[in-house]
Amino acid sequence: VQPNNYSTFYDDQRQNWSIMFESEKAAMDFSRQVCIAKCNSSPVLDSVLCQDLLLGEGQGLEGGDSLEVAYTGWLFQNNGLGQVFDSNVNKDKLLRLRLGSGKVIKGWEEGMMGMKKGGRRYLVIPPAWAYGAQGVAGRVPPDSTLVFEVEVRRVKLAKECSGSDGQSVSSRDSLAPSPVPNSDGFPAD
Repeated sequence: VQPNNYSTFYDDQRQNWSIMFESEKAAMDFSRQVCIAKCNSSPVLDSVLCQDLLLGEGQGLEGGDSLEVAYTGWLFQNNGLGQVFDSNVNKDKLLRLRLGSGKVIKGWEEGMMGMKKGGRRYLVIPPAWAYGAQGVAGRVPPDSTLVFEVEVRRVKLAKECSGSDGQSVSSRDSLAPSPVPNSDGFPAD
C-alpha cells in the first residue's frame, strides 16, 4: 500500500508491479482480497498474515506502546470471511491495550507491531495464535482461523511514558480491556 491509492507487489517471478486505483476504498478492497488469497494459497497457516490497508503516520508501534484501536473480527470460513464475531467499530469505546502486555491474543500482539497512528491493517490469525482448541464459548468455535481489520486511532509511545531515569512515571499504564475514557494519560481531542 502506497500513498495516492497505489499498491505495489511482487509476483511469483519476483517482478515488481504497481497498480493505481480510482479510490482509497478500491485500493483497500484489493488489499483485503490479496491477504485472503495469501491465506488460501498457504499449505499451512502457521503465522499471522498482515496486509496494510492504510499506512498511517508517525513512528511504528513497538512493545510497550499504548494504543486505542477500532476493530472488527470475522471467522474465516469456506476460504473467506464468515460471520462477524466481535467489533467495536460502531460503539463508543475503543479497545485500549499495551503491546506486549499479553492482554490480547498473540496474533494481535504480533500483527500490530510496526503499525502507525491512523494505520489500518488486515490480519489473518491461525488458531494457535488466537483462541486455539478451546475457542470462545458461543462466539468462536475451537480451532478457528480469525480475520481482523484493525485501525490504530490513538498512540502513546512507551518512550513518552518514562522519566529521565527510564522508569515509568505512572503506574496507570497497564490497560484494562474495557477502560473509562481518558483514564490513561491520553489527552482529550
